[in-house]
Amino acid sequence: MRNVFGVDVGGSGIKGAPVDLERGDLVQERHKVLTPQPATPDAVAGCVAEVVSHFGWSGPVGITFPGVITANTVRTAANVAKKWVGVDAARLFGDRLGGLPVTVVNDADAAGVAEMRVGAGRGRKGTVILLTFGTGIGSAVFIDGHLVPNTELGHLELHGHDAEKHASTKVKEDEDLSWSHWARRVQKYLAHVEMLFSPELFIVGGGVSRKADKFLPLIEGIEAEIVPAQLQNNAGIVGAAMVAAGR
Repeated sequence: MRNVFGVDVGGSGIKGAPVDLERGDLVQERHKVLTPQPATPDAVAGCVAEVVSHFGWSGPVGITFPGVITANTVRTAANVAKKWVGVDAARLFGDRLGGLPVTVVNDADAAGVAEMRVGAGRGRKGTVILLTFGTGIGSAVFIDGHLVPNTELGHLELHGHDAEKHASTKVKEDEDLSWSHWARRVQKYLAHVEMLFSPELFIVGGGVSRKADKFLPLIEGIEAEIVPAQLQNNAGIVGAAMVAAGR
């Protein structure tokens, strides 16, 4: 099985494409739709079906979700409707996709898998932490290449609030923060995570990774190496497909 379909469900957009597992890259240009508001299970499942049907896909599908996922069931839903909690997401998506085999995985975990296999973390040992900055902050922790799932480090307390309420890309946009101001917030967050986990490497992902040159050079005082995600905002799609293929 060389190609598997990957879908990345985010707080603002739902995007997907067939993925070449050998190359770790999209086979075709991704198709994206806006995440419905409110992001209820039925509404999101409809959008996922729209993305998959756009390609006429009929094989296995890997789907990311912005929350804790255990045995394909949603346990938390910080940036989508609370109605998701307790939903068997694989069954819901599978029904909407006409019975196609579906695997659901935490969104940041999927991005981390992709980056560790074919991206910025390839071949790296020790503790590696990928952080995705977007509507919230997602995290994926790896020890010697092995994933510790569902870490949700975006919900660590920072200045009395969830860290993602202080340093996500959405906060940067909502508060119209300059790159330097936002970089200082990200720096404080990284320092907190580093104090807890002492990683050798931070990988910074999410859509903002395309503009890493605007803020990563401004971050100081972090001992771990900090690099942008190589797959940028396609990492979730690629990782979802890899997880669905058992890779």
